[in-house]
Amino acid sequence: MNSRRQSDEPAEHRRFAHYLQALQSVAAADEADLLAAVLRDEDTSMAVSAVSRHLDRRATELITDPAFTAWAQAMSRVIDQHDFLTTRLHEWRLLRPLALREPWAAEELTDASDWLQRTAVTTQIVTAPDVLRLLAERGRTRRVRNAAHHRLHHLKKPG
Repeated sequence: MNSRRQSDEPAEHRRFAHYLQALQSVAAADEADLLAAVLRDEDTSMAVSAVSRHLDRRATELITDPAFTAWAQAMSRVIDQHDFLTTRLHEWRLLRPLALREPWAAEELTDASDWLQRTAVTTQIVTAPDVLRLLAERGRTRRVRNAAHHRLHHLKKPG
């Protein structure tokens, strides 16, 4: 029965699941080659989606790791023909100083995409009160402003 269900599933769905599994367990030394192979898939939208999920997962893991910069440079060479992926990796590069509490530019944050602002306020990647305050005041959407306000309120609570 399982094999019948699997055969009824569209081929691109099976490939997508296969790519996600392969990307989940790829060795760092083989990551760029595997990403390049995935991006050569005939279904570009599916391939970009799989790679996007992988970039988000890896960036989340590496965001505060010194290896992030070299990883991001290596990934940028592989994805440079895909605007969405290039933009997403750029956004992760903008999130990094926020996560590390390094200097950052307010206008970069206020001009950033809804995705970046939402990620900053709805994950534990960013905990700096000044970032949350700015997004509570000047976030692009009500959702971002409310989430930032909520996170700020919880940061102020003791313990």
